[in-house]
Amino acid sequence: MDEIVREWTAQLLDSGSVAALVAGLVALALVLHRATWLPLRGVVTIAHEGGHALVALLSGRTLNGIRLHSDTSGLTVSTGKPTGPGMVLTLFAGYPAVSLLGLGGAWLVTVDLAHVMLWGCVALLAAVLLAVRNVYGVLSVLVTGGAVFAVSWFATPAWQALCGALLCWFLLFGGVRPIAELRRKRSHGRAASSDADQLARLTGVPAGLWLACWFLIALVCLVFGARWLLLMPQL
Repeated sequence: MDEIVREWTAQLLDSGSVAALVAGLVALALVLHRATWLPLRGVVTIAHEGGHALVALLSGRTLNGIRLHSDTSGLTVSTGKPTGPGMVLTLFAGYPAVSLLGLGGAWLVTVDLAHVMLWGCVALLAAVLLAVRNVYGVLSVLVTGGAVFAVSWFATPAWQALCGALLCWFLLFGGVRPIAELRRKRSHGRAASSDADQLARLTGVPAGLWLACWFLIALVCLVFGARWLLLMPQL
């Protein structure tokens, strides 16, 4: 056990763990604090609806558009068979998309490819922008994309890595909170048309099990993403 502790300590001291840890604490505060979470939750909604849209296309459905609202809710509309695997996968994809995006970004930051991660986010946001069908949604994606583009274009590699780590932490933590919020809404008899409830009606599997599955995915992504980010290269 002592040897394992010494090895982990050496790895952390040789890495950019201090900066990554600070970024993680900042991201956690942004997610937990209501005053910052409410305006920033729109970033999570973009990733969530983007996940629905991507899987809809991959499953052969026709994507009609994405709408993002000022209350941070969103809606992705696609047409195709109303039942079956394609519809199930499309409904399922939203919540895991946020955490999986954070996990993939964390790996890129860890292998010193933060610039690739940031440009990848710009490309994904551009793709989402093409599907957005309301003014607020367009503005939301443009502001988010503009911020990521600015870091990608103007920041030094060290700042790119730090900002990339912050964004990854935010997505990893931000992938957990909406699931808890949905569980709380359902416990008060609200959100009857949520993704979980729609999946329950389609499959017969209780909505609570879908929530548990999403939470497990988010937790696994958080654990592995945190492990990678804490071992990122020195800044």
